[in-house]
Amino acid sequence: MGYVATKGGTQAVLNAEQLVEYFRVQGESEPISIKQIQDQMRLAVDRAMGEGALYAPELAALALKQSEGDALEASFLLRAYRTTIPRLEYSLPVEGIRMRPLRRISATFKDIPGGQLLGPTRDYQIRLLNTLLMHESSESTRQIVAQIEEQVRAQLEQGEEQQSLSVFPKVIVSMREQGILAEPPVMERAEADAEPYDVTRKALIFPAPRSARLQVLAQGDVGSLVTFAYSSVRGYGDVHPTLGELRFGYLPIEVAHPLTGEAVVIGEMLATECEMVSRVYANEEEAQELEQQGQQAIFSAENLPRFGLGYGFCFGHSEVKAMSMAMLDRVLSAAKESGVHGETGPAANEEFVLLHIDGIEASGFTAHYKLPHYVTFQADISVLQRAQEHQSIKLTEAAELREHFLTHGHEKGAEDGK
Repeated sequence: MGYVATKGGTQAVLNAEQLVEYFRVQGESEPISIKQIQDQMRLAVDRAMGEGALYAPELAALALKQSEGDALEASFLLRAYRTTIPRLEYSLPVEGIRMRPLRRISATFKDIPGGQLLGPTRDYQIRLLNTLLMHESSESTRQIVAQIEEQVRAQLEQGEEQQSLSVFPKVIVSMREQGILAEPPVMERAEADAEPYDVTRKALIFPAPRSARLQVLAQGDVGSLVTFAYSSVRGYGDVHPTLGELRFGYLPIEVAHPLTGEAVVIGEMLATECEMVSRVYANEEEAQELEQQGQQAIFSAENLPRFGLGYGFCFGHSEVKAMSMAMLDRVLSAAKESGVHGETGPAANEEFVLLHIDGIEASGFTAHYKLPHYVTFQADISVLQRAQEHQSIKLTEAAELREHFLTHGHEKGAEDGK
């Protein structure tokens, strides 16, 4: 694709940038502080961090302010900033069971170990505009906080039962103990033992290992993830999942001590984790492989149905994204299992999905059409003109041939009549 340099437009570009700032601050309202965005627009901050692939709430709030609330632009700013930061260390793997949950629910069982914890959610609210927020003040918000804190103190004074569990058991562990949760495919088990694929340092290859797939999904655009996942469950696929467990809370961050090598907790981060399960059917090849390894095949011919697992994880509080990610993980895993369901529908095409869910890349490629394409378009015009000339000649020749046929054909017919 050819481009030409734009000459003599430097001042125009500088003026355009200046106008952006003018339109951002031209109103009479007071400037929004970074702290306000971070505290009161937490879901937008979480989305920017997830799609920008950088856990930095303050920087995400700054990016949202700079981009005037444009989620994709804010994510773009964060990802660009991330490339300027040196990578000092890798964190150690941590299991979701260690999360300090603020919310934890399951749709598979009513009674789960540790109980359901609704936490902060809008799932049960009526979708009506709250016009009272138009008159919200610092005093009114302080009253709300004080009221809730007073309710908590009253409950503690009344000696109501408190949650004594520091660790909430995993629902999928219980399912695995019951023998109804399938083990990962043989190929994915082999990938799990290998070093995780780092998509920030190596180009994505296909078929992609599951570690690469999960990284791409985690930083994907939430709208794209929802669309692909929805297409599969709506009928353009055959994976119909159930929410095994959804957690939102604080997850510890650990690194290896540089001297002792022991795990050291250096902080926490807010995260959402999701595990979806769906019906799958036993793979005969996998069962034969287990038998050859001397392991007992869990699912016999009389008991083929079982549940497969899909996993989702993202920064902050983003439940729909984590659920969509888990659905797609399940769909793509099922599509790779030879001889089982899940090989139909656009969401089952790994290359198609992973190459089209990055909102930053998609928006950047789309926006690049605003750049000068003078050379390529002039070439298109030249090709179009030659095609028009060629078509015009063909039409002229066809018209002359028709006229000739009509004239001479009429004369020949008259002679035959004599």
